[in-house]
Amino acid sequence: MIDNHILAPIFVQLFTAIAQLMFWRKTVTQRFISVGGSIIGLLVAIRLFSRVQTDGILTMNAANWDAPFGIVFVADALSVTLVLLTSIAAVAVALFSSVSLSRQRMLYGYFPIFHFLIMGLQGAFLTGDIFNLYVYFEVIIISSFVLMTLGGRKAQLEGAVKYMAMNILASMFFLTGIGILYGITGTLNMADLALKIQLVQNKTLVGITSCFFIIGFGIKSAVFPLYYWLPSSYHTPPSAVAATFGGLLTKVGIYALIRVLSLIFIPDDFTRTLLMVIAVLTIITGAFGALIKTNVRRLFSYLIVCHIGFMVGGIAMFSKVALMGTVFYLIHDIMVKTNMFLIAGLIRQLRGTLDMEKLGGLYRDYPKISLLIALVLFSLVGIPPLSGFWPKIFLFQGAFATQQYFFVAALVIGSFITLYVIAKMWSQVFWKNPPQEDIIDDRFAPMPPYRKLLMVLPIVILGVVTLYIGLNAEAIINVTDKISSQLMDNSAYIEAVLGDKTN
Repeated sequence: MIDNHILAPIFVQLFTAIAQLMFWRKTVTQRFISVGGSIIGLLVAIRLFSRVQTDGILTMNAANWDAPFGIVFVADALSVTLVLLTSIAAVAVALFSSVSLSRQRMLYGYFPIFHFLIMGLQGAFLTGDIFNLYVYFEVIIISSFVLMTLGGRKAQLEGAVKYMAMNILASMFFLTGIGILYGITGTLNMADLALKIQLVQNKTLVGITSCFFIIGFGIKSAVFPLYYWLPSSYHTPPSAVAATFGGLLTKVGIYALIRVLSLIFIPDDFTRTLLMVIAVLTIITGAFGALIKTNVRRLFSYLIVCHIGFMVGGIAMFSKVALMGTVFYLIHDIMVKTNMFLIAGLIRQLRGTLDMEKLGGLYRDYPKISLLIALVLFSLVGIPPLSGFWPKIFLFQGAFATQQYFFVAALVIGSFITLYVIAKMWSQVFWKNPPQEDIIDDRFAPMPPYRKLLMVLPIVILGVVTLYIGLNAEAIINVTDKISSQLMDNSAYIEAVLGDKTN
């Protein structure tokens, strides 16, 4: 079904960014516009999600050029779910940014660039054209590079260089793969590619082309051995920026991997084995990397890497139940990881540091905030019946069904190490008394009540969403079941885009 409202999530972010450019030096106005635009974006995303659940896959042909000749935008169950989650995260980050960032950083253009980044994410989820996906990836990379360097501190610039270098390398692999793909099929429309790639006689060339995409998206997702840029860079920018990166940027790489492998390069035995090896090694390296970290944000960065391996393992098995686990974990991870970095920002405000050896006494001084944070930590670990528990059931089911016992072992190791490092963090940050020789730099207590509210409210919002995902798991399972069915059988996607041209 054709529906022009598909572009609304993209345009809301675009116009919000443009409106803020008109008030370059009026940071208070920019904050109101940012929060207001994010809320409108969320309402639009809810409407689009509801339409797709009711009416099925929606499409929109740009400039009224019929597919596959023009650029097409497609809203299926997977894309609108991620658009909705991105919109929720954007509201939370916009609220947190309004009180956590210095005016100096806002004057550098933080808010417009933030909304350009969200626009790039929404466009990447909704496009049905492989080259247009590359364009939105570049919008994401440029915007994120600017956000990472805002403030110009040495650590930020060092992290930004590593981040940019690896993402440029990923873009080179991605663009090279697109060039080869266009050369052998003559099309860039992903639905059309799904049909024409089957007609290519040179299967070796198709396999090599798929490797370009796997490497490109693998770098963006931070999988082994191309993950080191993430923990080297995500701890350097402000917490609001790190929350956007940790919750959303690596997940767009996972989305692209799912989309390409379910539509164009249906995984063969070699591809599945390769992805499974990458998944196991990603889980292990991320988990053991987290074991030795004493900085809260560095710890969270390695947990991102570890849990990316969970999702890649589900993709590697490429069965319906495994994909349900991957998509469910993707939904859970976006909300929890965004919240974890916001929590890290709040801890910095409460104590002035993120070094766990210098922290302590938070539960004694702030018991209500500590209990709120505990809820998020329990969800991250996967304590039943919270959101991190349910997707692991599907991943275990998929692994036992396909006899992937190494992945089962990695999943168990990754889960227990996550439990251990989070328990260790809780003990050091919340329960133990702070070192007596250190002066507590509490910037939160003297804040006006409205600033305290705006700093805690985003964590509450994301915590409530996380709680809903865990306690109302049946509804999420129904959504993931629909998504995995569409991924395993792409005929509905192809027919929605191409119509009667499929014959």
